[in-house]
Amino acid sequence: MLGPRARLFRIAHAAWGIFNLAGLAYIWLSAATRRRDRLTYSSMALLAVEGAALVVGGGDCPFGPFQARLGDPVPMFEWVLPPRAAKAAIPVLAVVSVVGFLAVIARPRRPPRG
Repeated sequence: MLGPRARLFRIAHAAWGIFNLAGLAYIWLSAATRRRDRLTYSSMALLAVEGAALVVGGGDCPFGPFQARLGDPVPMFEWVLPPRAAKAAIPVLAVVSVVGFLAVIARPRRPPRG
């Protein structure tokens, strides 16, 4: 059973993960609709920073040691995926993110209506 601090961290960490997935979805929506706005570029920046943090962490979440000190040694993706799939989630999401970035950049903007 998790202590209150570990539970609170899990909630915050899950919210952060959902926030990142929403940013990824918005990037793909922007690519599909050929529209770009501040939210598109903010989402791209957020995921770039997240990617840099994962590189610093050697492919693991940099908050892992902090999470373990709180009494929760289970990595976030293992909350919902088996260990092997959880380990593959980071590289898969990285590829999906980079391809989304490239799709936004490569697809020309839709001409404004008027």
